[in-house]
Amino acid sequence: MTAGILSEMQGSTPVKEITISEFGAQKAQGILASSGKENAGVRVFIKSGGCSGYQYGMAIDDRELEGDTIVIDRGIKLLVDQMSLSLLRGSEVDFVENMMGGGFTVHNPNATSNCGCGHSFRTDGAQSPDGEGSGGCSSA
Repeated sequence: MTAGILSEMQGSTPVKEITISEFGAQKAQGILASSGKENAGVRVFIKSGGCSGYQYGMAIDDRELEGDTIVIDRGIKLLVDQMSLSLLRGSEVDFVENMMGGGFTVHNPNATSNCGCGHSFRTDGAQSPDGEGSGGCSSA
């Protein structure tokens, strides 16, 4: 009977609030290793602004603040503050490379539209704040 309970518990892995892709984890590992901060992680947060209303932000952080959700995925510690979590829940941090360079991005299932090459997003389908444009990814 105990073995049955253990196998059921092992089969029901809790869903992570936020994840990181394999390539994103590789890139983050290198950045964290060179940061000089012991036990640092990647803080993912939302701030107001951008062409759609919200912008993603990321930083190397060795502090765990009250209310933070801390997820370890692929060996990387992801820290998300309480206010940002509702907008980031279910998201995946990734690293993309293209002809313009490379950088971290967030694949967010909560975003109903985005602009600024995916750095800005909106969740409710409403118009951009203050009539701001759609932003776009230009190579100018």
